[in-house]
Amino acid sequence: MSDSALTFRLKAFSYHLGISVLIALVSLYIIFMVWHPAPLATAVGVTHIFVMMLAIDVVLGPLLTLIIAKKDKKSLKFDLTVIIVLQLAAFVYGIYNIAISRPVYIAFDTSRFEVVQANNIPKSSLDEASAPYNTLGWGEPKWVAVIPAESIEKKNNRTFVELQTGVAPSMQPNLYEPLDNQWLIMAAKVHDLTELSKNNSTQSVDSVMIDYPAATGWLPLVAYEQDMVVLIDITHQQVIDIVNLRP
Repeated sequence: MSDSALTFRLKAFSYHLGISVLIALVSLYIIFMVWHPAPLATAVGVTHIFVMMLAIDVVLGPLLTLIIAKKDKKSLKFDLTVIIVLQLAAFVYGIYNIAISRPVYIAFDTSRFEVVQANNIPKSSLDEASAPYNTLGWGEPKWVAVIPAESIEKKNNRTFVELQTGVAPSMQPNLYEPLDNQWLIMAAKVHDLTELSKNNSTQSVDSVMIDYPAATGWLPLVAYEQDMVVLIDITHQQVIDIVNLRP
């Protein structure tokens, strides 16, 4: 291969790689900083989907360009177009699947928090909800609480609906209210920080607690891939953060 042919291939590869990396960086920011602020990406298991998408869009696409790029090749434009179309199709498919399963709410229900993803919420429940719970946001997930059932009959009805449809109360925005309305309930259900050592090493607990000295207790967080812990400050009625510890 002549030096000019090699230079042309490397130039085409570099352009393609640069554009792919730029798109990947923007996607990385949206997915991991906006939709899944740490450690939610681990909690819902989105990382492996993004890695697969990254392998196709940042690695495979530019490599195919490097292989087929020949300066005098008559079908070069067509070949590059096919590669770009396939690459974009894979990218859109990956982003779509991540977007429809993005966390939209962190809902407190009875004794624990639950990560509610966009595709968990039935449209009928969304239509019945009052503002601001009648829309699915595109930013960070919002903290809400599920209105307690007023009677045994309503509680049993919620349980029946969940068993029949798989739709938990935390997935029904028409049952939401502000989290601040339920601090008394959370105070009654909060776990002592010392209990974290039951399912976590002392070292991992200590390393987390150094970063969150204001935490006075914790509540479980239920998520699709990995359950975690929500640190709270009951005294000042504040949610501190979600941490990657086992409840």
